Amino acid sequence: MLLRQLEYLVTLSRERHFARAARSCHVSQPALSEGLRKLEEELGVPLVRRGRSYEGLTPEGERILVRARRILADRDALEHEAGALRTGLSGRLRIGAVPTASGAVALLTGPFCAAHPLVTVEVRAGLRSRDVLGGVRDFELDAGITYLHRELGEEFRAVPLYEERYVLLTDAADSPAPGATATWQDASRLPLCLLDGAMEGRRVIDEVFAGAGLRAAPRLETDSVAALFAQVRAGRWASVVPYAWLHVFGVPPGMRAVPLTAPERTVPVGLVVSAREPAPVLARALTGLADGVDVAGALEHLPGEA
Repeated sequence: MLLRQLEYLVTLSRERHFARAARSCHVSQPALSEGLRKLEEELGVPLVRRGRSYEGLTPEGERILVRARRILADRDALEHEAGALRTGLSGRLRIGAVPTASGAVALLTGPFCAAHPLVTVEVRAGLRSRDVLGGVRDFELDAGITYLHRELGEEFRAVPLYEERYVLLTDAADSPAPGATATWQDASRLPLCLLDGAMEGRRVIDEVFAGAGLRAAPRLETDSVAALFAQVRAGRWASVVPYAWLHVFGVPPGMRAVPLTAPERTVPVGLVVSAREPAPVLARALTGLADGVDVAGALEHLPGEA
């Protein structure tokens, strides 16, 4: 059994297409198919349901896939550990983040890259919370930044970063006077644009509305917080956005961000990595850095403030 054959299986599961999987592995499609056939022959079980096109993995293939991902993750961790002993930390750190937290990622990646100049970082922003956790669990991500208000399970380790709170973002002409606050009931009466209903950040907002006996009825939905700012700028909409995003954009000219009260609600956001031991060296370095970075304090400062 070759690690390369396990890579073929994992890549095919991700790409769900033989030709795309072959391109991703930099081999021909016949070579990929032959490698999978030899893996099936050695293991003595069918792994791939074959038809005129890719039809998914067999039940046996799904179980082998879990092991294959772990073996390849351990291979990568071993290489990174050996590299760190030779020349210092190197490799590629993969981070996934939910849209509402993607503005906070730079507060970790900046100092991480400064401390480890041989490491490259890949950030996948805009993921759903379940995709962040699934990526960490399946070894497709080294770390994730997501909500911590629901049970994560023993397979994850979490480092709390900050408490997400919310502001009502409106056109300045339509908003309360500077220094005022708004209630969630006030927000419910406005023409709202919000995050997509399938996203955890939106479900949190819906829970706050429901707790106040209200229901949000947005006429426009998106999977991007940046797009919410753009829609409000157009002058037709209001939105509920995380205060943390003001650290990135500030309050754009012609707009106003009003703290939401009655009820006041915060939700913990944190860094999540696999709880497996020994921890991979890249994840270990990131969590060690996160323990020493005051993300919550930094997010309180808006652009231009001392």
